[in-house]
Amino acid sequence: MTIISKYSNLTQRIVTALVGVAVIITCVVYNPWTYFLIFFVTCFLTLFEFYGLALHDGMIVQKTYGMFCGMSIFCLSFLIEMKYISYRYYFVIFPLLAVIFLIKLYKKSEKKPFTNIAYTLLGIIYVSVPFGLINIITFEDGFYNFEIVFGCLFILWACDSGSFIAGSLFGKMKLFERISPMKSWEGAFGGAIFAYGFALLMNNYFHSLALWQWLCVATIMIVGTVYGDLVESLLKRSISIKDSGTSLPGHGGFLDRFDGLLISSPFIVAFLEIF
Repeated sequence: MTIISKYSNLTQRIVTALVGVAVIITCVVYNPWTYFLIFFVTCFLTLFEFYGLALHDGMIVQKTYGMFCGMSIFCLSFLIEMKYISYRYYFVIFPLLAVIFLIKLYKKSEKKPFTNIAYTLLGIIYVSVPFGLINIITFEDGFYNFEIVFGCLFILWACDSGSFIAGSLFGKMKLFERISPMKSWEGAFGGAIFAYGFALLMNNYFHSLALWQWLCVATIMIVGTVYGDLVESLLKRSISIKDSGTSLPGHGGFLDRFDGLLISSPFIVAFLEIF
């Protein structure tokens, strides 16, 4: 039993959050390589956790090769955004993924190989691609700029915290009871208030985005956090588990903690690139 596991769930949640935020923010602010390191580790552990859930559900996923493909996508996007290699290396992704089909040809005992292929690809699309897109957010101005990803993370955490506090204190009206019985409209509104508040705060200190852009990012985060949690709840209900893991005391697993970011990052990248 670890020391932190002796305390209440709320205490564990607070301690884990404070330590996690301190480590992530320090790495993001320090330089691009510490940013790369912390997000590489986070992406790796989240993808590892997803494939563990798939195996728990009886799927015969190509865990090792899926991890290799997923982390390759993350590393490629970082090196391309850093301008260490050409954007043409993005085309390496397609043959990497095609090999997944070829590997299954040599697995004679599997009854549903395409179902297992689908789960292998789902892990890459659901986890690795969103984390890879965060690299594009971080290099939005053509060079490493921690301000946008810093702001996005704090808005995300503010939304999560606001939802937890408001839901715990005032939650009565169920948001989506069929999928997540504990989620409430009051919690969603509380998360939105916190998120918009932090968007205004980010605008005062960071000027990489205009105020209207910070507010749009906050809106994406609010919707992404709600739907990210529901999507992950749907996944967990389909395999009859409560938490995606036990790596983060008080929070569950990495999928539990970063589900909102996985859904939000594609929309944020699209917004920033178009507008």
